[in-house]
Amino acid sequence: MSAHSINTPLLGAMRHEGFFGQLTGMMALHKQRRDLAKLDDRALSDIGVSRYQAEIEASRPAWDVPQHWMS
Repeated sequence: MSAHSINTPLLGAMRHEGFFGQLTGMMALHKQRRDLAKLDDRALSDIGVSRYQAEIEASRPAWDVPQHWMS
């Protein structure tokens, strides 16, 4: 699994709600990435993510989202 293949659920706002929807979506994504980084190794194992993958995902900026979320 590549570091960029961990896709957390993002509000549908990223697709259709304009600037404020995108901003709301990015804020939600930022929080989800922070929460991912706080999980212990057992919780990460339960969801099939390594500590390394979680750290890589958590270090991505809020605007760094998969392209299909923006179209």
